Amino acid sequence: MEPRLDFYQAGPDAMKAMGALERRIATCALEKPLVELVRLRASQVNGCAYCVDLHAADALKAGEDPRRLATLSVWHEAPFFSDRERAALAWTEALTRVADSHVPDAVWAQVRPQFTPEEIVDLTLLVSTINAWNRFAIAFRKLPA
Repeated sequence: MEPRLDFYQAGPDAMKAMGALERRIATCALEKPLVELVRLRASQVNGCAYCVDLHAADALKAGEDPRRLATLSVWHEAPFFSDRERAALAWTEALTRVADSHVPDAVWAQVRPQFTPEEIVDLTLLVSTINAWNRFAIAFRKLPA
C-alpha cells in the first residue's frame, strides 16, 4: 500500500478540530489505561494498522500488561478485564459497528451501572473520535512507521 494523502498537511483546520476532541478526552475522568484499551479495540475492529500499532505501543509505554493487549481481540473470553472494562469494550464495539448493531439495549444495560452519565458521554466521544481517526488513516493509507 502507498500513502494517498498527508491529511495533516492537506487539512490543517480539520486536524485542529480533531486535536480539540483529543484535548477534551485527555482531561476527562476516564482512566488512561481504559482510554487506550478503547482506542486499540476500535482500531482492531476497523482494521486500522496504523492506529493498532500506535495504540498498542502507547498502552505498553503506559504500563499495560502485554497479556491483556494480546487478548484484547478476544476480550469476551479472556478473564483479564474488569466489569467496567468489559462494559466499555462492549460500548466501543456497538458504537463502532453502529450500522449493524444500533447499540442494543443489552449493551446500554451493561454500560449504565459502570459509568456516570458524564463518563458515558466522554466514552462515546472517545469511541467516536478514534473511529474518525481510523477513517482518516484507512482512507488515506497512513502506515505504521
